[in-house]
Amino acid sequence: MAASLFNRYIWLVDTIYRAGYISREEIDRRWARSQYNDLHEPGIPDRTFHRHKEAIREIFDIEIRCDRHRGNLYYIANTEDFEQDSMRQWLIGTFSVGTLLNESRDLHDRILFEEIPSGQQYLVPIVEAMREGRTLEIRYWSFRNAAAFDCELEPFCVKLFRQRWYLVARSVQTLNIRIYGLDRIQSLETTERHFLLPADFDAREFFASSFGIIVDLQRPVERVLVRATSEQSNYLRTLPLHATQQEIKRNEKESVFAYRLRPTFDFMQELRKYADAVEVLEPQWLRERILTDALSVCRLYGAADGTAASGVTADGESVGMHDRYSEGGRL
Repeated sequence: MAASLFNRYIWLVDTIYRAGYISREEIDRRWARSQYNDLHEPGIPDRTFHRHKEAIREIFDIEIRCDRHRGNLYYIANTEDFEQDSMRQWLIGTFSVGTLLNESRDLHDRILFEEIPSGQQYLVPIVEAMREGRTLEIRYWSFRNAAAFDCELEPFCVKLFRQRWYLVARSVQTLNIRIYGLDRIQSLETTERHFLLPADFDAREFFASSFGIIVDLQRPVERVLVRATSEQSNYLRTLPLHATQQEIKRNEKESVFAYRLRPTFDFMQELRKYADAVEVLEPQWLRERILTDALSVCRLYGAADGTAASGVTADGESVGMHDRYSEGGRL
């Protein structure tokens, strides 16, 4: 699918969704001003408009209807399904922000983004291969391997995590399901060979017990309890660490949160980043693992014998420049 045509589809969904109900005349007026109207059309021709509606229904499962009782206004029919689908919400939301930013180029130096590593160029052909049920031939370089290797894959799903896109795919050669970072793909070609997605594969279920991108089926699902300071608890409430998060205790000083997941390496990394704002209560092995890692950090910075690292006072309070820019702009 050409990128320009894909953009037209997203633009049409976004325009109708934000308006709620909108006439064809208003759609044409907005299209005439759109940056995606590279042919400078005064409006979307009727035949093209209806082809776009059908393509949007097939690709995104979003149905655009016309309400005759409201004066032939167009609207998104399955809004509830759309709003509960994180992928479609992310797609339309990202596009909306992109459109807004392109229309506000005078503010380009005041709107900052996180960089996403290379690899996004492979996202479109991967999604197309998933849709058409075709295999991919890739050259891949793993961080654990000294050299790149070639393999043929059956693409099952893709996931965005921590600024990186990942592909879940089954190797044609070994039949093993593995996860590949798109930023480590060196080349990619879509083949003419077809495959069938296993009827029992569910992308959400595949990651349901994982924190992020690591799926370790050898590690059992466990109940994890953590205690967080009152300030850190506010962040955990507004952005839960996992879908199973439950706040089971709360007072003025702290809260206790419970999870049901596989405590994989990326989950441990997440817990470590909170330092003394979050304490693991159980399971005991995870508590000991976090303690061991903390002691290793202390030894690394020469703090095991009580000496203070550069830029840190004896009681551990940072005096670095970064501390002057905390939440709320305190200086």
